[in-house]
Amino acid sequence: QVRLVDSGGGLVHTGDSLKLTCVASGRTFSSIAMGWFRQPPGKEREFVAGISRSGGETFYGDSVKGRFTISRDNAKSTVYLQLNKLKAEDTAVYYCAAGSVVVDAPSGYHYWGQGTLVTVSS
Repeated sequence: QVRLVDSGGGLVHTGDSLKLTCVASGRTFSSIAMGWFRQPPGKEREFVAGISRSGGETFYGDSVKGRFTISRDNAKSTVYLQLNKLKAEDTAVYYCAAGSVVVDAPSGYHYWGQGTLVTVSS
């Protein structure tokens, strides 16, 4: 069992930056791959970024490449998502997720955070 608590969302303006944090507990953090997903209002959940167990490999959705950065600190059981150059279309509830390997489908993850809302005002 893995418990995930994500935080860091808020109301920002176009072009601003934000850093999301997800703290895990319940299992050795270095044994799980991590991902970030988001769900815009009225839309399906979509893959944002993923990071391998060691942190050596990272993956991004096309809409965030070059603007968002995922990282992890295994000593702190924490994964981060740095959001830069935010756009109105980045508005969504952001969720961290834990799984065996990084995949871009929500069904590939066994555990989820409660979500943190990011609102980008233009």
